[in-house]
Amino acid sequence: MKCPRILMLPLLGCLVACAAAPVRDTVAEQDLRVPKPSQAQALRESWLEARHGMLLDMMRRHGVGMWVVVNEEFHDDPLTAWVAPPLPYAGNRDVFVFVDAGDAGLKKVALTGYATEAVNRFFERPAEGRKPEEVLAELEARYQPRTVALGMGGKRGVTRSLTHDSYQWLAEALGPQAQARFVSAAPLIEEYLDTRLPGEFAPYRDLVVLTESLVKRALSNEVVVPGKTTVGDVRRWLYDALWEARVTTWFQPDLRVQRQGMKDGFSRGFLAVADEAVVIQRGDLVHVDFGVTALGLNTDWQKMAYVLRDGETDAPEGLKRALANTQALQDALMLRASRPGRSSADVYDETMAEMKEKGIEAKVYSHPLGAQGHALGASIDFRAASRKDVPRTLRKGSYLAVELNTVTDVPEWGGQKVAVMQEDPAHLTDEGWKFFVPRQDAFYLIH
Repeated sequence: MKCPRILMLPLLGCLVACAAAPVRDTVAEQDLRVPKPSQAQALRESWLEARHGMLLDMMRRHGVGMWVVVNEEFHDDPLTAWVAPPLPYAGNRDVFVFVDAGDAGLKKVALTGYATEAVNRFFERPAEGRKPEEVLAELEARYQPRTVALGMGGKRGVTRSLTHDSYQWLAEALGPQAQARFVSAAPLIEEYLDTRLPGEFAPYRDLVVLTESLVKRALSNEVVVPGKTTVGDVRRWLYDALWEARVTTWFQPDLRVQRQGMKDGFSRGFLAVADEAVVIQRGDLVHVDFGVTALGLNTDWQKMAYVLRDGETDAPEGLKRALANTQALQDALMLRASRPGRSSADVYDETMAEMKEKGIEAKVYSHPLGAQGHALGASIDFRAASRKDVPRTLRKGSYLAVELNTVTDVPEWGGQKVAVMQEDPAHLTDEGWKFFVPRQDAFYLIH
């Protein structure tokens, strides 16, 4: 089988090849793989060095004198792999301490149960046999930090991950005077995790390419035989494809099916996920929500396919107009409303005002991407607006899952309302959000 195109991804060491597979009209066969664990480790440690280089300025902006991250055996803190080398940590309690040492700069100390060369490259270590409690007390007494920031009090799991027992252990080790200066590290954690590095860009783009490739294959005749293939079959294929590509995922792949004459399938304002037993039929509009996890980074991706009826060569015009409405929503949010430094609430309001003016029924629920799939940072989201959350400022270079939908009456389906949902990773520039790969301009077609 002749390969339509070959992508070379040298930064990841990815392999791209053509495989013998059934002919597909719209999908190029691509086998994209992330680097082996040893290569991935080296890449992520290079990013860690850059992150540590930015940390002192961040701590000072947030008034943090000391930041302490505690990792417990069999209960890893989600921050550990971002503040220390991403290794298995098997000590009973491993502690990573960052101290603003004034003119001496950032002091980094690791109190771990086992010494490793990787940790020693990034942190000082106390002499063998010294108790972690003693070292912590000495650091506090010497530098007298004005605040001690801990993973507590935040609204997200990664900002409130300190356990009760570890809190008590820190309070006892540092003493009542220091305990009175314990503060939430949530603002610092958000800036630290929402700041993307230049070196992450190309590898992340490659992960988006991989995500697109797997979804195109899943929504094609390679996987789907109309009248036979079930939603569960496609989901299981995606799980197996993740394994073959040496990546994982941070959420269950979901499929949604819309068809002419179907009863209202909306739940809590969203189209409900289809049961695994649902058989994909001709004339169905099929939606996939899927993402990959590798290199400590996460993608999030939603695309739609139309299953051609006998005699059809394309989707009905009404469905294509529905997709065009969703593209108009993307353009309003990404190109006109969003700029670095703008409030996420203002972006949401401006986007929805444009949709109202155009008569498009729209919903926006976009969220940051990166260190987590639902990452920290500025969400452009109707739920955040309804909760009256403090608006976040859009940060240049941040990654966003541009997640949204429109609902449109489709004449060919008797005026039935059809939801067209899209989700694409994008990065923020001075001109607005830019996709990592081109958006979906037409439905994938299943023959």
